[in-house]
Amino acid sequence: MNPEAIIECVPNFSEGTESSKVRRIVASMEVEGVRLLDWSLDTAHNRSVVTIAGSPEAVVESAVRAAGKAAELIDLTQQNGVHPRIGAADVIPFIPVSGASLADCAVLARQAGLLIWRRYGVPVYFYGAAAARPDRVQLEDVRKGQFEGLRDAVQRDASRRPDIGGPELHETAGASVVGARSFLIAYNVYLRQPDVTQARAIARDIRASNGGLHGVKALGVLAGGRAQVTMNITDHRTTPMRKVYARLLELAQRHGADLEDSELIGLIPQDAYEPDAEWITRIPNFDPDLKVLERRLERPLNWAEQARGV
Repeated sequence: MNPEAIIECVPNFSEGTESSKVRRIVASMEVEGVRLLDWSLDTAHNRSVVTIAGSPEAVVESAVRAAGKAAELIDLTQQNGVHPRIGAADVIPFIPVSGASLADCAVLARQAGLLIWRRYGVPVYFYGAAAARPDRVQLEDVRKGQFEGLRDAVQRDASRRPDIGGPELHETAGASVVGARSFLIAYNVYLRQPDVTQARAIARDIRASNGGLHGVKALGVLAGGRAQVTMNITDHRTTPMRKVYARLLELAQRHGADLEDSELIGLIPQDAYEPDAEWITRIPNFDPDLKVLERRLERPLNWAEQARGV
């Protein structure tokens, strides 16, 4: 791996209502050589997402500390969310930005997973390019049953047990899913109608697993009282965002729904940014200097200010 390599990490935490807890997690991630690019609190899904980037060793250390702080602060037995989850630090993906390959990130993921278990007693599943088993490549397969279902499953089914640690889940922090992947765009679109059945129908028809668009994962959910199609676009080069949005418009019409505003969770790469495209213009207050990865690398957030809530 290039000693000047830049790695991105986008840990997701199962807390979206108490900003003080998330700020404490963010503060724990400050490590020399790591830049804080973005973090968001998603009340509707009871979830938060943090984006960091930097040198490989420093990013691993930052992510591991975050998992430990999340285990300390988040109790899954007292928490539920719209978004599927099995852990306090639910998913921790490593993504190559420059000077590193996906295989390099898989090695980093394995290192991080081992440290999370050794330091904090939180068991780990590996997914994506770091998966130790073919049935764990897809994140949704690992998270089947969510925390409550998986907690019971590991007691009776050895095939559901973690890759590192366990065999039981952590009593309150569950398990973390650590992996390596390419850029992913997390994109949510709201419907004018509050009928979640319409959102589910659109999600069913657009996702790749049902014969929809390549590289699109989608669910229809009720978020903050509004029907929403929540999506992960895992291959924006093969399936550009404008194609995703055009298909959403077609499916909305087919199912008698209307699209309203939309949102991005986290950042997008520069080559996905299309300034005048409708999918961009429907995102309220979109600022490319804040939401495009390459621009954010040049102007990262101030750790201390974010921890204090400035």
